[in-house]
Amino acid sequence: MKELDTLIKTVADGLKSMAQGVETLAAKVEGISKSLADEKVKAKPKAKSKRKAPAKAIKKKAKKTTKKPAAGARKPKTAAATVLTVIKRSKKGVDTSALMKKTGYDRKKVANIIFKLKKQGEIKNAGKGLYVKN
Repeated sequence: MKELDTLIKTVADGLKSMAQGVETLAAKVEGISKSLADEKVKAKPKAKSKRKAPAKAIKKKAKKTTKKPAAGARKPKTAAATVLTVIKRSKKGVDTSALMKKTGYDRKKVANIIFKLKKQGEIKNAGKGLYVKN
């Protein structure tokens, strides 16, 4: 029985020392949480003051003025208008390679424009790869 009593005393002493350790840890955690809370409270007023801009600091944007074209200046042409102009100027018609040379557009762009102009009824085929005004 003495052995059992000593064993119980040892366990009780161990539990006491563990309880003291837990209390110490709880006190440290509480201190840390308080210091973090204090830092947040201190930081909040600073954040609010940064959000409010003084009335003098707000600058009005200057209105952008658009440049008016000169009296004799032409409007920029669309790609379709450019291709249509080239086709209208030719009497016998124009093929795709000539359109590519005169406009500087690649084959795909010329083909798309021709498709669009044909759909609108502006041009028609005079032969394979040859286009004339309608």
